Amino acid sequence: MDHISTRVFVTMSIFWRRGSSHQHQEQDQQPVLQSESKVNELKAALGPLSGRSLLYCTDGCLRRYLEARNWNVEKAKKMLEETLAWRSTYKPEEIRWNEVAVEGETGKLFRASFRDRAGRTVLILKPGLQNTTSMDNQIRHLVYLMENAMLNLPEGQEEMAWLIDFTGWSFTNNVPIRTAKDTINILQDHYPQRLAVAFLYTPPRIFEAFWKIVKIFIDPKTSQKVKFVYPKNKESVELMRSYFDVDNLPTEFGGKATMKYDHEDFSRLMAQDDVKASKFWGFDQKTAPATTGYAAGAAVAPEPV
Repeated sequence: MDHISTRVFVTMSIFWRRGSSHQHQEQDQQPVLQSESKVNELKAALGPLSGRSLLYCTDGCLRRYLEARNWNVEKAKKMLEETLAWRSTYKPEEIRWNEVAVEGETGKLFRASFRDRAGRTVLILKPGLQNTTSMDNQIRHLVYLMENAMLNLPEGQEEMAWLIDFTGWSFTNNVPIRTAKDTINILQDHYPQRLAVAFLYTPPRIFEAFWKIVKIFIDPKTSQKVKFVYPKNKESVELMRSYFDVDNLPTEFGGKATMKYDHEDFSRLMAQDDVKASKFWGFDQKTAPATTGYAAGAAVAPEPV
């Protein structure tokens, strides 16, 4: 999945001396100025954009691709152009909820009603509730909800968080390695720097064997964002709670909130978001498919009580 990663420019002052505040202020501004310069370089390299490509290629978007390629403009340009080519054929923004709704009937993947402490959109995954066999449609369902999660990010926030509950998971309902690899490639190649953190809650020990295989295909920056959490491991629990308010966190993730997935309610919310996304992308709701975009604020479900 990633190159999906946290955008952080941190300058650390080791020594503080009198009269040095102006010097430190300039030093603090340098990473920001450098990133703006790189973004402008990438804009120039891409040349004039129009239509959906112009909507997609915001400054935040360009910055994510630059970060994913260690601020190398040529490599970022190549990666972004490949994404634009993929989007022109796969058309993720044209996926409608009713095309993938069957995948969500059991609540195996949905957008949560709460956010993490940084205001990020949260996706909840429950692989033990797998209910279909079409790998292509499973990937389309994930892509749809990735786009939907981005639609619901607050302004200025580029990343999301994942919570994965392994209740009921086994190798019998696990995705094939090839499908896992294809999914990872899409997420890493076309949604770079979108993942802030993924918490895997109480994964069975047997999952570790599967993880060792899958990890080979994951960029090291991304794999570092995957955190295993076990209730008896105090350090892992405290790490997760540093990202989430325990009052919002569902009980299945060690929190205090009760959460129940209602497919009909969630479907209504997705239909509303499809309308919102169609406006973002400039679709005619009557003649063109409607789905995801990149604006803030929509209702979410299910809601913890």
